[in-house]
Amino acid sequence: MKKIIILGLFLVTVSFDTQKASAFDVGEWFKFRIHYGLVTAGYATLEVKEATKNNKKVYHAIGRGYTTGMSKWFFKVEDNYESYFDKLTGKPYQYVRKIDEGGYTKDQEGFFNQDKNTILVKDYKNDTNKTFTTSENIQDIISTFYYLRNHPNVDKLKVGEAITIDMFFDDESTKFKLKFIGREDLDTKFGTVPCMIFRPLVQSGRVFKEEESLTVWISDDDNKLPLRIKASLAVGSIKADLESFKGLANPFTIKVK
Repeated sequence: MKKIIILGLFLVTVSFDTQKASAFDVGEWFKFRIHYGLVTAGYATLEVKEATKNNKKVYHAIGRGYTTGMSKWFFKVEDNYESYFDKLTGKPYQYVRKIDEGGYTKDQEGFFNQDKNTILVKDYKNDTNKTFTTSENIQDIISTFYYLRNHPNVDKLKVGEAITIDMFFDDESTKFKLKFIGREDLDTKFGTVPCMIFRPLVQSGRVFKEEESLTVWISDDDNKLPLRIKASLAVGSIKADLESFKGLANPFTIKVK
């Protein structure tokens, strides 16, 4: 569930380009319904607020995921992910990760030093502090979502091409790759929306069938709005559909038939 809610939702986004409108702004809010077949397994929300770090105004993105109904009895999920990142560069200052997934828990904060290319991770559950060396343009898992939505090359990709960035997650830096698959019109509860289709490359194994098991549909407009995430699991598949939204920075494109 975590890998769908977070990896999926939080995998579809971009960096700041002064040549075009920003894909998001303070006040943007999404709610997704996660369903396994006809059964609603849970919900996830993602919103952008404003905060102050180092005496400057920054974006504060908050992502929450949780199971509901009968799913909560079988596998309870209560996840909270946060990121504070620069409004101009998209570089993160701090992340928060507080999760409970079927009894698997983490309670961490990470503090980036972008000048020294390091991150201090405070683990409150285990009462430890560790400092890791990072690359120059490192992102956390939430800031990655927003960095990618504004990436200057996202509209220029050809089928099969990908954007690769460095991401810090689970106490290590990894190469995150977002591969462009193509375009199609997607029928949603809001209407028919022209979409770009991406596949974030994820690690195969116990949860996902293969490296390219996750597929994401985003609106082919200036918002780069995440509309659907679908994942093939070891058993069956699961989807997350955009249920509601508000505070978009740009007009939402819906195709008129």
